[in-house]
Amino acid sequence: MRILMAASEAFPFFKTGGLGDVTGALSRVFARDPDNEVVLFLPRYRDISCPAGLMPQPAPGKFFTPMGGGMEETTLEYSKWENVNVFFINSKRFFDRPGMYRSPSGDYWDNDERFAFFSRAVLEAARFLDFKPEVIHCHDWQTGLLPAYLYTFYGSDPFFNKTATVFTIHNLAYQGMFSKDSLHKIGFSWNEFTAEKLEFYGGLNYMKAALVYSDIITTVSPTYSEEIQYRGDLGHGLDGILRNRSADLSGILNGIDQTIWNPATDTKIFRNYDITSFEEGKKANKLELQKQLGLEVNPDKILAGIVSRMDSQKGLDIVLHIAYEFMNKIQFVALGSGDPGLCEGFRHLVQNHRGCAAFSSDFDEPLAHKIYAASDLFLMPSRFEPCGLSQMIAMRYGALPVVTRTGGLKDTVFHNGIAEECNGYAIDDADDGQLRWMLQQAVKAFDAKKDFQTMIRNAMKGDYSWNHSAEEYLNLYRTAIEKHQN
Repeated sequence: MRILMAASEAFPFFKTGGLGDVTGALSRVFARDPDNEVVLFLPRYRDISCPAGLMPQPAPGKFFTPMGGGMEETTLEYSKWENVNVFFINSKRFFDRPGMYRSPSGDYWDNDERFAFFSRAVLEAARFLDFKPEVIHCHDWQTGLLPAYLYTFYGSDPFFNKTATVFTIHNLAYQGMFSKDSLHKIGFSWNEFTAEKLEFYGGLNYMKAALVYSDIITTVSPTYSEEIQYRGDLGHGLDGILRNRSADLSGILNGIDQTIWNPATDTKIFRNYDITSFEEGKKANKLELQKQLGLEVNPDKILAGIVSRMDSQKGLDIVLHIAYEFMNKIQFVALGSGDPGLCEGFRHLVQNHRGCAAFSSDFDEPLAHKIYAASDLFLMPSRFEPCGLSQMIAMRYGALPVVTRTGGLKDTVFHNGIAEECNGYAIDDADDGQLRWMLQQAVKAFDAKKDFQTMIRNAMKGDYSWNHSAEEYLNLYRTAIEKHQN
């Protein structure tokens, strides 16, 4: 199958979060099958961090991308990542600047044009390269206009007449909403500015465009696909459209790259271990991390890790509300950046409870690995969570997640009070009282050891790979192709 992946980020080239992990991992998994030809398109941002052997090189030639009333000269750069052909859309005007989506003062003012250009340039690049995709898989609002461009401007183009589209919602809270004044800049006419197409409460909505024009829609977990249809607070105004398209909507659980996230081979942690040696392995990692971070060196203290974007979505304000109550039994180690208030809250926690808490807002990949390996618990009491990857990584490393039953957390973390059937701890709502009670239960189990270790074994033996999910996507691609041709 000829698969075109279009995304605004992908590991190992550009990554701000789970979106980058997912697009990178999926592309690799698909490309391992010799029956698939996979091309991944990304913007060529200025800042790139990848192994030297993967650094993109200029590709010969140039083409022109329609934008509004004119044409943008466009060039490509190229990298080969395992069996994935990666092409970067090059534009000094739109991408040669610091960061990906925003400057320190806020979102870039021209994100409407930047990602409209990217979406249309991907289609022009495919034609320029003579890569005729059977399916184009788009990810999140930054590629939301691509299905609309394909349908509106390329619907009668023989090159694309057999090309189906699949769109994945990674987080419906971020929709790409802009003023209606953007319409002429991105090349659409007022005929498309209707409630059935691009219009959304008087403005433009790139996510809505994808929901209207894509052949198939997916989300990143089965539970989230239900929540965004029937919970208004998670549907963010698009729940009606999603219900109307429920026959074309599926939830497919994300996976993690188990070659990268493997405590038995991870070179970034202090000591390797597996399911047969986790007791000594995790103890050694805990003691070394306690030393590194200036915590009390004590194997009998529970280490509760957090590796997260600092955002109220993640329920971290609730952790801060009750953390001080557990300082005699739990050490809190947090890594992440984002909301200034939450970051300041964790700094105050460290200042007031030295030796019991540590916090870093400078993201450090090796430190993230060390936190997973050293932690006994992993805190993720999210208010909503489309899928979440951190809880899967934590379980892979034998750190029992403490989560809310929402989205992908509900689909991956199971807790019913019977240790033999549990792989973590779960509460119903992101609530101080519920989290306090659950941490109390975790402390008791940790002290008793047997049940706690049973749950660790359950967590570590879980299959969090992409294999099953990738097969589900391939089946959906076939459905999309059949639907498009009919």
